[in-house]
Amino acid sequence: MRGVGVRTDHRARQRSAGELRADQFLRQAQRSAQPQRLGHQDHAADRRVDQHQLQRRARTRRAAHGDLAEGVEDPPDRAGQRVAELDALRTLGAGRLRIGSFSTADAALLPRALAAFRARHPAVAVTRTEGPSAKHLALLAAGELDLAVVADTSGRPPRDCTPHHLLDERMYVALPGGHRLARRTGLRLAELADEEWIAAGTRPEETLMHSAPAGGFRPRTGFVAADWIAKQGFVAAGLGVTLVPELAASSVRPDLALVPLHPDDTPRRGVYAATPRGIAPSPAAAALLTLLKEAADGLAS
Repeated sequence: MRGVGVRTDHRARQRSAGELRADQFLRQAQRSAQPQRLGHQDHAADRRVDQHQLQRRARTRRAAHGDLAEGVEDPPDRAGQRVAELDALRTLGAGRLRIGSFSTADAALLPRALAAFRARHPAVAVTRTEGPSAKHLALLAAGELDLAVVADTSGRPPRDCTPHHLLDERMYVALPGGHRLARRTGLRLAELADEEWIAAGTRPEETLMHSAPAGGFRPRTGFVAADWIAKQGFVAAGLGVTLVPELAASSVRPDLALVPLHPDDTPRRGVYAATPRGIAPSPAAAALLTLLKEAADGLAS
């Protein structure tokens, strides 16, 4: 869906404060424009200030607080409209939510949360960006996303954001259905030393196999494929085996076998919802965050 540009709560609060200061200024100016009883009624006319000029000054003052472009006049009923807009944002009766997510989060975790979000808050426009976690964290820091679902294999929460832990996912080995190890209930990497691997790159340090070399195992990459559909196709054709994160397990094609990999051979991957650092999530982001945690709990159980 195409998002409609709206103001964030932080921006809205600044504008609301600017309008309040402008209104206070207007009232003060109006009081100062009233005739003063100094015993000379003929002085009253000299003390009157044109109301139109006062309103222009108030609007200019409002512009100086970032509420309007410099010198642009506001319709008389605009303040009421803005109050209604802010109320709609707070109650999720309007607004925009910009999110990003990595590919396997889109298999089940994010769709479940978004379906619940749309059912509860249909008036909020949601836009989504695809790509790796590093891309989303950069967009988040630049203020171009409100929330990102990211993964981290370092064993530490992602930096330069406010991380909200959702779950730790284990890894599976995807094998052709007729593979000699397809019926096993668990595997060690050493048992797969003779296999060719379908991976996103030739350097295991840059793939899901990043921790394997430290344990003395260096996979032999047969074909490079970053797309999950392509990986499954290569495995189904008997061209190799591949790692599948837990979040993607439910979307694996039925002619493949998934066998859990021992956690000592590849640590679990942390999945987080990331929001901008130092800024409270918008009402829409906070609502989706709650639903993401509920979806993660459901997947984990």
